[in-house]
This record gives sequence, C-alpha cells and structure tokens, in this order.
Amino acid sequence: MFNKSSIDHVNYDVLDRAKNAFIAASQSTARFAERYGFIPPSGFGASANIFSLDLKPFLKQKNSQLYITLLPEGLGTSDDARPDDLSEKQLERFWHHIGIKTVAVMTNDAASTGMQTVLISLYLPSGTPELVFNPVFMKGFLKGFVEGCKTVGCVYFSGETPQLKNKIYPGKLDIAGALFGLMPAGASPIDGTTLAAGDKIVFIESSGPHDNGFTSLRQLAERLPKGYHTELPGGREYWEAILSPTILYTPFIQDLLRAGLHPSNVEPITGHGWQKLMRSRKPFRYVIHDTLPVPEVFQFIQKEAALTTEQMIKIFNYGVGLAVFIKGDAEATRVVQIARKNGLKAVVAGEVEVSKAREVVVEPWKIILSGEWFALKQ
Repeated sequence: MFNKSSIDHVNYDVLDRAKNAFIAASQSTARFAERYGFIPPSGFGASANIFSLDLKPFLKQKNSQLYITLLPEGLGTSDDARPDDLSEKQLERFWHHIGIKTVAVMTNDAASTGMQTVLISLYLPSGTPELVFNPVFMKGFLKGFVEGCKTVGCVYFSGETPQLKNKIYPGKLDIAGALFGLMPAGASPIDGTTLAAGDKIVFIESSGPHDNGFTSLRQLAERLPKGYHTELPGGREYWEAILSPTILYTPFIQDLLRAGLHPSNVEPITGHGWQKLMRSRKPFRYVIHDTLPVPEVFQFIQKEAALTTEQMIKIFNYGVGLAVFIKGDAEATRVVQIARKNGLKAVVAGEVEVSKAREVVVEPWKIILSGEWFALKQ
C-alpha cells in the first residue's frame, strides 16, 4: 500500500519565515532611491510588485531618451571560501561581507556603463532551506545586503527562495539576482564606442580579490599550513583577507557624471584580470606607466602560490578594481580627485596608443599581455 507519510514536500514553514525576513529587509530600503524620483509604496513585497518612476527630469532635457538596463548576475563561489569552524560572530561577519559582495557583483557591472541601479532583487535557491536560512545567515547577509543597497542608492524588492531538493547540495545556496537601472537624465551610456588613441587610463583601487579568482583561492587554502585560518603578515586571517567587501563603484561613477565628465570607457577588472583593459575590439595598445600599490593579500597569494606577476594580473585584479578611460590630462586628474573624495585610491596609470593588434604593456613590470590569447571583445 502507498504510504502517504513518505512523500517529501517543500518546507514552507522555513521558507515563509525566511521570505518574511527578506520582505522586511526590502521594505527598509524603500527610500534609498528617492533622489532619482523613485519611492515605492511602503507595503511592497507582494508576488508581483508595481512601481512608478518620476520621468519629469528626463522630459526637461534636450536628450529626453530614457536609457535603461535589465541585468542578471550571480555571485559565483566566493561564499564557499571559508573554514567550517567559524564562531557565530565570525560567521555573521562573513555573511555580512557576502551580502555586500552580492550587491557589488550586480551593480558594479551596471555602474561601468554609467547606469544608476534603482531596483535590485535576489534569487536564492537551496536544497535545504532549514539549513541555509539560519538566524546567523539571515542577520549577517541581510544586514550587508541592505547596507550595500544604501551605499548604491537602490531599492531591494525581495525575490525568490525556492527549495530545489534534488538540484542543489544539502547546506549549499546559490546566490544570484537581477537589477533594473537607468542613466541619469541627459546623460548617454558609457559604451566604449568613443574610445580612441590618446585617451588616458585611470586606475581605481580594489579592496582585494573582489568576486573573481575564487577557484584558485580555494585551492590555495588547501595548501596553506593552517588553511583559511593562516595569518597574513598584517594579522588578518586568509579567509578574511580574500573576502573583504567588494568596493561599490556606483557613487563614484555617478559623481563623475554629475561633474560633467563622460568617460570613453569603464572596465571593471574582474575575470581575466588586467587583460580586461583590452576588451575593446579596436586594435589599441594600452600602455601602463604607473600602478597602484599591490595590496598585502595579493602579495601573500603570489608568494604562497608561487605565481609570477604576469600570472597574477591574468587571474586577479591585483589591486585595480576599475579602469576609467578619459580624454585629456586635465580630465584624468579630475577623475583621480573625485575618486579620492569617494575615499578611493587612484592614479593616472597610462594611455591608449595606436597599434596593429590589441595588447597591454605594463612598463614597471616589463610585461606584455597579448590580445592573441584573449578572446573576449566588446
């Protein structure tokens, strides 16, 4: 006889508690985007939310076009890079950092085109919600995520938390989401089409690996004497150093646009490392004369993994989170000044030159990265 008690079912008690916490967190962000004329109803959190956007600022401009973006993105595997024996306080800090990194992985891509993120949502499937949506995760992750939304100036409108029991490993969580963003009134997107020889390259600092290279970072942890708990010379443990919250670049980019500066291109230095400098399909040489200081975490990784500097800049951002391309020395200097006002280290690193083929030339380290082996093109 068929035994009804043997049927597995979705644990709605756990999911509903988690969903209510996510909705409460989303409602706390309701006024984060009000400077852009966007204030959702205070009770939002339904299955299908309806929002309104004040378009009057756009209608007042000669260029009244509304440029928008809809961008999906996932965090990847950085949330797997941690020891199993963290204290509750350490684990809460870990999830707080992951919350900020989740905002960053989506909004920094949008920011690189000049887009201001207005709405952001989450997709958090798991096989065992009773394990992953525990009190420490909820407190740490949501605190970090809301903090990130406040910094960027966007509204979080909850999302989906499905239980996928036969698709995701027990105790694991996939972290992804999507955003809606728009260009400020009167501004055109930064799309790289005006990139030209003579443009200056400004490097903006990173806070560490950000959200890339974690396959290599996890492998290195297995070889370290104390694993993730191995201390760097400065005293931080390895897991803390590699998981420093990713810098949120949206406020900096928006300040550039408000100052009347319009970069010819902006490249987040993510996967592929410094090869991303030559993402444009145009045959340019990107000559780097000066660099930012290499953060301790990368010096440690390089030494312990026995990697060359060329290998490091092909895998990691190596201290450069963003490259801003701008026309003219005076404009480049202003980019550095605005970065510093945002609390970011920056340097006019080099310039774009005419070339027969794409390549990056890093003069201080005598390294040439050839575009022949870099297939990504914009």
